Amino acid sequence: MVLGAFQVPANLCNIFARIYPDEVQWVIDHWGQPDQPTASLAHWPTDASRNIKPVACHSHNDYWRRVPLYSAIQAGCASVEADVWLFDQELYVGHTESSLTPERTLRSLYIEPILDLMNRQNQETRFYPNGKPLRGVFDTNPSQTLVLLIDFKNASAELYTELLNQLAPLRQRNYLTYFNGTAIVEQPITVVLSGNAPFDLIAANKTYRDVFFDAPLDQLADFSHIWPNPNRTPGHGRKPANRALYDSLTAGTRGKPPTTIPAAPATSSNNYTWRNSYFGSTSFTSALGPVEGSRLTQPQLQLLRAHIHGAHQRGLKVRYWDVPGWPTGLRNHIWHILVREGVDILSVDDLVGATRRDWRRRKGWWG
Repeated sequence: MVLGAFQVPANLCNIFARIYPDEVQWVIDHWGQPDQPTASLAHWPTDASRNIKPVACHSHNDYWRRVPLYSAIQAGCASVEADVWLFDQELYVGHTESSLTPERTLRSLYIEPILDLMNRQNQETRFYPNGKPLRGVFDTNPSQTLVLLIDFKNASAELYTELLNQLAPLRQRNYLTYFNGTAIVEQPITVVLSGNAPFDLIAANKTYRDVFFDAPLDQLADFSHIWPNPNRTPGHGRKPANRALYDSLTAGTRGKPPTTIPAAPATSSNNYTWRNSYFGSTSFTSALGPVEGSRLTQPQLQLLRAHIHGAHQRGLKVRYWDVPGWPTGLRNHIWHILVREGVDILSVDDLVGATRRDWRRRKGWWG
């Protein structure tokens, strides 16, 4: 009798165990479908980028991705790049003139998709009535700004004027980072201009601007000290250096700084500050020279550190493009060095390799 009393609940449990998993699977399979009670539960207002964590990578030549902009955002890149040409009062995106098509415009590939994403991230609801504070494209870190770097390929002044016109929808919704005459007000989207962009026009307005310059990093180097490895010196210490000491360290090597400070260019490097510029950028290979062997030389490291300190003193973020991409192990080592030394964002072609793999541990030449 007692045994029978235990068998009845056990049999019921076995029945429920066989049925319940099927019920759970059915709910999972039908969750959010239009004809189901869960239709209104499937999506959050801001879930366009859910589970994506932003990382400090720049999607180089982003328009070459299978899906421009979205592929970079899916990988978590906080910066994207578009090469832009002006023809007949329209801005076209492409690497060369021969690659341009009527459909691939800055509006269609970047401005309109960004506006759509931003509107979705900032929907007004009874719980979020004013859409404030504004949220960026990354739901996991809504304060992270997305950089849109626009590389001017032609028609500098005319392209600049048309770009300002086309940014109006983002400006009207207050989505653009801007300078108000005294401070930078960071917003969800930061527009940076590179290539043939006209610095004089960008810097002309002293009280308001919502586009910023990509300053020439190689002109910002600070050669006033011998800069030590930042991970090995407490407090990022430094040694004062006269010019002779600095030259003796770097003499006879590739990628060395000039033996004398060059004359100031037409636009003095002192003009590039956080008020008008965002990045300090340069070609890694042109500025530092080729990587011979498997590591940077001490003179190359000193020049790298001089670039970084010079840019950071001006409040700019450091970016190198044209970083060697092969062999993979060498690329990974250079990425590791750049991050260790204080470079703020990695310019990458391989989104998966940069954001989905632990390249910091890969020391072999072949990756």
